[in-house]
Amino acid sequence: MTETTVGIGGAAESTDMVLNIGPQHPSTHGVLRLRLVLDGERIASAEPVVGYMHRGAEKLFEARDYRQIVMLANRHDWLSAFSNELGVVMAVERMLGMEVPERAVWMRTLLAELNRVLNHLMFLGSYPLELGGITPIFHAFREREELQAVMEEISGGRMHYMFNRVGGLKEDLPAGWLGRARAAIADVNTRMDVYDKLVHGNEIFRGRTRGVGVLSPEAVHAYGVSGPIARASGVDFDLRRDEPYLAYGELQDVLKVVTRTEGDCLARFEVLLEQTHNALDLAVACLDRLAELPPGPINQRLPKVLKAPEGHTYAWTENPLGINGYYLVSKGEKTPYRLKLRSASYNNIQALAVLLPGQLVADMVSILGSLFFVVGDIDK
Repeated sequence: MTETTVGIGGAAESTDMVLNIGPQHPSTHGVLRLRLVLDGERIASAEPVVGYMHRGAEKLFEARDYRQIVMLANRHDWLSAFSNELGVVMAVERMLGMEVPERAVWMRTLLAELNRVLNHLMFLGSYPLELGGITPIFHAFREREELQAVMEEISGGRMHYMFNRVGGLKEDLPAGWLGRARAAIADVNTRMDVYDKLVHGNEIFRGRTRGVGVLSPEAVHAYGVSGPIARASGVDFDLRRDEPYLAYGELQDVLKVVTRTEGDCLARFEVLLEQTHNALDLAVACLDRLAELPPGPINQRLPKVLKAPEGHTYAWTENPLGINGYYLVSKGEKTPYRLKLRSASYNNIQALAVLLPGQLVADMVSILGSLFFVVGDIDK
């Protein structure tokens, strides 16, 4: 078989065409490159080419102490900064055998769910945009702004919150913050029908996504796909339920693990949408619990130089985009000997190799957008 790489123009009917999508392309969420081999209008094979945003964070972990690595950890998935911080501080706390105050546990759970909503709203707005629907993104940013305002008030950051600390959180809540957070969640809840009706109920959107890009449960397991994408293919797994951490063990009556069996683009959108509704319910339940708790500490007092004992541990969390894990190895020093990051987007994007072949080129953007990835989370 003869391959011809074509930039502008055509190729003979007897040859396959190699088409590069990216690394600078408006439909790839950032600097991701897809190397497609086309047979007419069909994709014959696809190879995701990653590494254009690699920043060496895992190596930099080894040169920062346990307070400083939180800054590196929260940046790989810039839409899930608070959730990224959680994994690394939980790993260090596990190494130290440290118990976190109850107020900090519930606050972490609340902020993690608000961060989940912020992440999902971005994709609920941007996915229709990639398919030609411009209106939902404006709604998404309005709802995000309300929630970002309360996140910024408590932490001082709009995207990179830097609010987690080993042993708890940076500081206690501002006066009246719980009421303002409750009002913001209520406002967002009242306007979620934009995505239920305007997007999910739109016949053009459904026509572009139903039956397109079907991912089998076998492929999910083979590639280590997790999060909403895996659950849309019928893989019923969520760490918040199956291996509870933070306060999720006490929220099982509110927590709803959303699944679908179709495994197509529409199913992935539906899982993301229902998960957003549930995250708002979980946030309200956390607010109710925090209102009942008596005043108390929000963190543990730490020594001036924090050293984790020699050993190793693995801490994983159910991040908005899937499973996020930290494998920490310590030699008893103030810096990690090794800190390996398992990010959700890296595994999820590899499934494109089996998702795209056989699909029309016109459906490539629909499939790519439905994988809900962040390029920084791929390259680390």
